[in-house]
Amino acid sequence: MSEKKYSIFTIQGGLGKHIAATAVAQAIKNNYPDRELIVVCAWPELWASLPFVYRVFPMGNTSYFYSEYIDNKDSLIFGNEPYFTTTHINKTLPLVESWCKLYQINYNGEQPVVSINPEQRKAIRGFYEPKFEGKPFLLIHTNGGLYTNERPFSWARDMPFDVANKVVKHFKKSHFIMQVTRPSSPQIEGVFVRHEQLSNTELIGLLELTDKRLLIDSSLQHGAAAFGLPSTVLWNATSSKIFGHSLHTNIQAKPKPQKSLPGQFLFDFQFDGNPEEMPYEEEDLKDLYNIDEIIASLEAQTNTPKKGFG
Repeated sequence: MSEKKYSIFTIQGGLGKHIAATAVAQAIKNNYPDRELIVVCAWPELWASLPFVYRVFPMGNTSYFYSEYIDNKDSLIFGNEPYFTTTHINKTLPLVESWCKLYQINYNGEQPVVSINPEQRKAIRGFYEPKFEGKPFLLIHTNGGLYTNERPFSWARDMPFDVANKVVKHFKKSHFIMQVTRPSSPQIEGVFVRHEQLSNTELIGLLELTDKRLLIDSSLQHGAAAFGLPSTVLWNATSSKIFGHSLHTNIQAKPKPQKSLPGQFLFDFQFDGNPEEMPYEEEDLKDLYNIDEIIASLEAQTNTPKKGFG
């Protein structure tokens, strides 16, 4: 048997889940410091420069992996799915803590981290900064999820368009405003819009340039936490106690009407906002959020020193 020892961490799911998983990866390394940490994941770009990771492999591109790292090797496998744990489904622990409990490792407050190297940072700044015209940068993330999803709006996670418009009206004279959305989703008039699929490095790296952030339950709120950037995050059907970060001002929509639906299995609502699960009536949508609370939170928002690598 090889003298080298490994911890092998496999991750499936979206970009936000992958960023959250960097906290779990640190916990694995901290619990097994004598083992080299190998990550196999769907979105490897943001893992490549993390100093506690020995190797990163894209899912499905693992030639000779078994013979190199498993066969007759001293390897521990961390690959179980945290979304199907009791504590996650019952909403009794944050996702990262449920993940660590699943793997029977100690959680000591590890937080997500990301790494942007100087060349990547230079390219991002070179593209965006000329557009600011000396104004501070307000980023609004209105629609999340897969870019292949043709549904224009997910009631379960996307920002109500009326909220986005009111925020833009308040800040448009004082700030450069950019909307991040999907190609099929509504675009805010009078702001800079990125609706195409950006590289993960650009999408997360542009957070470093922002002065204020209005986000949803998606990858950018995890990225902002990784950079130590307090943000205002709106939560429709999902829970900030499970998926959020205490660094942020997390604003929950008004309580959802309780409905028992045939499509509900282990979770009350799905991320992609299935239309048949919609619990609100038309009149409810007009005041899901207190716009004055959102604007006050953004006015008070200040940056803190970046925590992360690179």
